[in-house]
Amino acid sequence: VQLQASGGGLVQAGGSLRLSCVASGRTISGYVMGWFRQAPGKEREFVAVINWSGGSTHYADSVKGRFTISRDNGRNTAYLHMDNVKPEDTAVHFCAAKGGSGSFSDVDLYPWWGQGTQVTVSS
Repeated sequence: VQLQASGGGLVQAGGSLRLSCVASGRTISGYVMGWFRQAPGKEREFVAVINWSGGSTHYADSVKGRFTISRDNGRNTAYLHMDNVKPEDTAVHFCAAKGGSGSFSDVDLYPWWGQGTQVTVSS
């Protein structure tokens, strides 16, 4: 499956962004979809994950209550809605997909990755 992330940009602290991840090659309906991010000089870190049906989501503590992950299997797309963004959210944001269930926060569990979209939050 090929993933294409988009929607990043420059936003002021307290603002909102919606990232999109469009899949091609096969349907995402059977896959767990995750969002990760990587700031300069730091390791890639888990942000949020959603199961195949959209009925179960998990978030990193740093974004809980501010970000919302969702998916539209009919559009083969996953989303990350970012509210009340902070300067520390500045990073390249990646979407990723994996099969199965269970553990979800480790980058090594995801075989398929999008190219990343830059989010920059100004203070």
